[in-house]
Amino acid sequence: MPASSRSITVLGAGILGLWQALTLARAGHRVRLLEASAEPFADAASLYAGVMLAPEREAETAPMMLRQLGREGVALWRNLCPALKTNGSLVVAAARDRGELDRFARRTQGHRLLDAAEIDVLEPDLKDRFTAALFFPEEAHMPAPAALAFLLAEVQRAGVDIVFGVASPGEEETVIDCRGLAARDALPELRGVRGERALIRTREVALRRPVQLLHPRLPLYIVPWEDGLYMIGATVIESEDAGPVSVRSALELLGGAYAVHPAFAEAEIVDLGAGVRPAFPDNMPRAIVREGGKRIFVNGAYRHGFLLGPVLARAVADYLESGATSELIRAEN
Repeated sequence: MPASSRSITVLGAGILGLWQALTLARAGHRVRLLEASAEPFADAASLYAGVMLAPEREAETAPMMLRQLGREGVALWRNLCPALKTNGSLVVAAARDRGELDRFARRTQGHRLLDAAEIDVLEPDLKDRFTAALFFPEEAHMPAPAALAFLLAEVQRAGVDIVFGVASPGEEETVIDCRGLAARDALPELRGVRGERALIRTREVALRRPVQLLHPRLPLYIVPWEDGLYMIGATVIESEDAGPVSVRSALELLGGAYAVHPAFAEAEIVDLGAGVRPAFPDNMPRAIVREGGKRIFVNGAYRHGFLLGPVLARAVADYLESGATSELIRAEN
């Protein structure tokens, strides 16, 4: 164990906390992971994510630095997780909304414009559905439950002491606080952003990669998970209400899926759920260092927790090792 090894407690076993615990343990630190819920992921907003590692597409509405940081995040996921599906993603639009596709193309990079015949090759079940699409070949995805379970198993394998049903640390040398909105007593600038999603199952459609549908009012994405299961998401609502999905949102999500392929109309609705994600005013996650590094808040995941979780973990590990700072680290008194 290195001479710089620390005793570290990580609070919160969502996507950010899991990556912090794993990275710090692999760096040689003695790590304990505390989670307030009694069962894994019971209260994790991460469970409602699409888990699309899509730095190019996310950069369409995010700060420019997200693109490079996101590429690093995809690489770290690929190095860790063999189950990650790395066959890219498609962005489509109805013929009447072709302007949306052109606008999206101008605001993003790393894509190739496909015609109808090329779409048919990549996604045969979309044959004759769209005349053009953008193909992002470097993007990846996987089901959220599988991604979280995989990370938890890796954390355990790395020797981290995991304790469920405990929210408060003792007198540890270093605390990494990844509790999301529960940390707002120390981070008052945090706000909650509600995200809703539908899970449906069908054998009538076989998509191989995420498909994002552009629309002036109701954009959405469809993510193939496994065993005929599809995650449909899109809603970003400035609300901290964690209650059930509204009728309006359900209609929009399911109607959007139908617009991508009419066979989704016969799909089984497996679940409708909503989670509230923590976000800073600029919608970029970061690590906030206080008390000379004894307490570090890693928070504000917004839509980027899976994408930037490994990058944030590496940034915190580098800070603890050498005091190195980056655009993701903010040191305060």
